[in-house]
Amino acid sequence: MKKYLKLIRVKHYIKNLLIFIPLIFSQNFLQTNILTKTIIGFAIFCLCTSVVYIFNDIKDVENDKKHPSKNSRPLATGEISKKQAIIILSFLLIIIVVLSILFLRNNINSIMFIITYIAMNILYSIKLKNIPIVDVTIVALGFLIRVLYGASIINVEISNWLYLTILTISFYMAMGKRRNEIMVNDIKSREVLKQYNPNFLNENMYMFLSLTIVFYSLWTLEMSESFKDIIYTIPLVIIIALKYSLSIEAKNDGDPVEIIVGDKILLALLTLFAIIILLILY
Repeated sequence: MKKYLKLIRVKHYIKNLLIFIPLIFSQNFLQTNILTKTIIGFAIFCLCTSVVYIFNDIKDVENDKKHPSKNSRPLATGEISKKQAIIILSFLLIIIVVLSILFLRNNINSIMFIITYIAMNILYSIKLKNIPIVDVTIVALGFLIRVLYGASIINVEISNWLYLTILTISFYMAMGKRRNEIMVNDIKSREVLKQYNPNFLNENMYMFLSLTIVFYSLWTLEMSESFKDIIYTIPLVIIIALKYSLSIEAKNDGDPVEIIVGDKILLALLTLFAIIILLILY
């Protein structure tokens, strides 16, 4: 069972928690019917991300065997064969289609976000991941789509400032991952890394982090008309940004999930932020 959970990347479902952002900030978190819709939408999207991960592993199995960290993946080690992986992928796609028909058939926007996410990432796995700038843009858009998808499920709009906050922090994490891949695994680990250099990635990732703090601050100013205390979360967001930046400077490949899960202090700060936001809004 463990090898199958590793194949579908259950650990990376943490990224899909972004789907709940529109639910929380629209003050619908305590509405049982709306919360249920979001949970179902979250489950569907988790399956979508698993499909993408499996497809990527099938496509890159030979390269993963030579990679210093990816060589432990089930396909690379031979624990799961390509045929088995294709069967699992197909089964997940069937479940996605069935659940989408049952629960999202009246919400074309949500379905379009699912199709866009899967198609975009398949193209990424086939070709686009080898094109500089395009590769990090797709990674960043993957985070943004999660938020927009979450908003579409419950038919709410997100603030322009919140949209920009999510977009810039996504670019920051995507570029941070590429920079650390160069520093830890060298340019041989990924074809596109040959066209990047650490200075370019370092300068731009911190530009995006600065913009994130600015956009978040502007968003809290907008929200302060209804929730005056929310502006006091800005210092905590700055501290979280500093702690993440410190963690990403350590010897790791820059994967956001690994950094967050592996840093207890950062995880505690994020949990504290979530609790404070819930207390302010509810």
